[in-house]
Amino acid sequence: MAWVYILYSKKIDKYYVGACSDLDRRIYEHSIGHSKFTSTGIPWELVYNEEWEDLSLAKQRELKIKKMKSRVFIERLIQKGNP
Repeated sequence: MAWVYILYSKKIDKYYVGACSDLDRRIYEHSIGHSKFTSTGIPWELVYNEEWEDLSLAKQRELKIKKMKSRVFIERLIQKGNP
């Protein structure tokens, strides 16, 4: 099982899109500043997630979302909710 997730930081008004195999652990890592980008936006809020069969499929979906390069696309995805 794997996940595609979108986090939102009110502090920097940005979204972060990621993929992982352990959603709870990954959100925790973001919340403690594990990566350089996400450390600037603490606290992060999980606003969207999708469950996938394996990590390779989740990463493909993550890249598809990122390639859209559109805040509007991400916000519409969040509004629609999880598939």
